[in-house]
Amino acid sequence: MTVDDFQLPKSRAANERLHALIPGGAHTYAKGDDQYPEHLAPVISHGRGAHVWDVDGNRYVEYGSGLRSVSLGHAHPRVLEAVRRELDRGSNFVRPSVVEVEAAERFLATVPTAEMVKFAKNGSDVTTAAVRLARAATGRPRVAICADHPFFSVDDWFIGTTPMDAGIPSAITDLTVSFPYGDLAATEELLTRHRGEIACLILEPAGHTEPPPGYLAGLRELADRHGCVLIFDEMITGLRWSEAGAQGLYGVVPDLSTFGKALGNGFAVSALAGRRDLMERGGLRGDGDRVFLLSTTHGAETHSLAAAMAVQATYVEEGVTARLHVLGERLAAGVREAAAAMGVGDHVVVRGRASNLVFATLDENRQPSQRYRTLFLRQLLAGGVLAPSFVVSSALDEADIAHTVDAVAAACAVYRKALDAADPTPWLGGRPVKPVFRRQA
Repeated sequence: MTVDDFQLPKSRAANERLHALIPGGAHTYAKGDDQYPEHLAPVISHGRGAHVWDVDGNRYVEYGSGLRSVSLGHAHPRVLEAVRRELDRGSNFVRPSVVEVEAAERFLATVPTAEMVKFAKNGSDVTTAAVRLARAATGRPRVAICADHPFFSVDDWFIGTTPMDAGIPSAITDLTVSFPYGDLAATEELLTRHRGEIACLILEPAGHTEPPPGYLAGLRELADRHGCVLIFDEMITGLRWSEAGAQGLYGVVPDLSTFGKALGNGFAVSALAGRRDLMERGGLRGDGDRVFLLSTTHGAETHSLAAAMAVQATYVEEGVTARLHVLGERLAAGVREAAAAMGVGDHVVVRGRASNLVFATLDENRQPSQRYRTLFLRQLLAGGVLAPSFVVSSALDEADIAHTVDAVAAACAVYRKALDAADPTPWLGGRPVKPVFRRQA
């Protein structure tokens, strides 16, 4: 099917209904139709394994499933079995369920660098809880975030640092400072400049590049020397880097860490984990002033915790992390080969760890381009590939990878024409896709 023949009338109508009722037309900005070519934002009907179907009846090979949360594939049998078992037993009670202690035991066995864990529903809540614990433990007001990592929380301490800072007082934003990833000297200068004021360093321990040798250990030493809390945001690295996250792979232990996304394979569960003395500040056995820590009505719903236990067991028993790396390596090699064959190998660039691949679309001057991204996404969609990233799930098979590489090759052929014309406009089909964080709609 050519991109000119590819129409999504039912999805287009559904998007109109979404925007009429839901601000932004989605419950996560990264899922907004502004992230897709105009009139080509599929609305999903259902998914199974590595495939999803839209309301127009089109089937896609899907990447970045559920914003990286569905790493085992949709409707995974083992996860669904665990969830259904708990649904028949009740999901929420006036006192803790025995499932809560079982889930905590499973988590701490999987992530042995942590001593205690508390569950919640989303990543923002647990990262904010980690920041609050750090401030309480140190008595310091400032938070230092890694400037090279795109997202930590919807809460004011982080969102106030983005272009979408409307409604957030500057008094709050002023308490957040930033440091560059991989630069220990710059981080030490920041800690020295704000000596005795920074409560924590918070970062994703790894991202699209591997941490420089000694970097994470150096951060650990800096945090200890300056008396601040080291927090690893393992929303993405958790399970995808190793079953125990980046801390398990690189052998550097943070004071606190946060997990989510792949933890529930699409079910809502996140976790704050870390040192007992810090975590107990939100409990009933600690000394000093209590911290109001993650008191959520639905934080321990039994079916979500059952999903998390099933996910962790599947990862450990079936070697899922290793499979994600194998699949990602095959996909990256195929995409790079296809791009090179079409003469756009310097413009369609695959980056990141094999289990967490993204792609960059570069223009004639090899600068990142939303217009070329639009062209690329349009061609992939018409080829039956839904890929805001190339983040794999373990449900993919060889045929899915081959299909994706074929779609990429076709897209790269068009990309080459646009580069030769030094103008992708004829192939955009409307307005370009837009960045999530921008001041104006």
